[in-house]
Amino acid sequence: MNALKPNARTADDVYRRSMGQLLVLYTQVDRLLMEICAERIASAPDEPAKLALARQVGDESRHVAIQRQWMTKFGTDTSPVLTPDQETRIRDHFRNLPWLDFLADVYLCVEALGSEAVESIVPLADPGTRESLDVPLRDELDHIAFGISRLRQELAQLTDARRAAFLAKLPQRIEDLAEAFLEGGPDLETLFSGVGADYDGLCDILLRRRDEILRQVAA
Repeated sequence: MNALKPNARTADDVYRRSMGQLLVLYTQVDRLLMEICAERIASAPDEPAKLALARQVGDESRHVAIQRQWMTKFGTDTSPVLTPDQETRIRDHFRNLPWLDFLADVYLCVEALGSEAVESIVPLADPGTRESLDVPLRDELDHIAFGISRLRQELAQLTDARRAAFLAKLPQRIEDLAEAFLEGGPDLETLFSGVGADYDGLCDILLRRRDEILRQVAA
């Protein structure tokens, strides 16, 4: 017999449904990153970049396996959160980017800000979900470090005017990309609120993280 009181059961159901949807979304994004980085290896500008992308492909495939195994135990509905059209739009966006823009969009917007959003729910998560996120979030620190380091390296090769122009456009670029990817997607405010997160507070955290990584890139 379920010992939870009715209100507690309702709250638990909301949590499990919301966390399940966030886990599915995170897994879809990791799989997309795996595919995007795999496609990019052949056209990466040098061997260090090719090796970093190859390593990330392996990391993302491991993340997908870990997350799928946990979602089975968690008992969540694993139906995709992003539609096939949304996935195609995301792939097409990254497929057509010049290398410098690819670095900015993958490592600043998706990796740095995406992992920050996931990190924010870890203290609110059940023990199994926390454990399932441990390896992926640690790996993503390495991915972000590569992206920022490589972006700085590439920017150092530009003229001062081109470098300044690229940096000036980054905040709006990140905002536009996030809006484009979320268009028609899940109601993130409802999902994050469902796991106990303060959505407005989360948005403030992401803005501060954005400003922090922009300072690192511009240093």
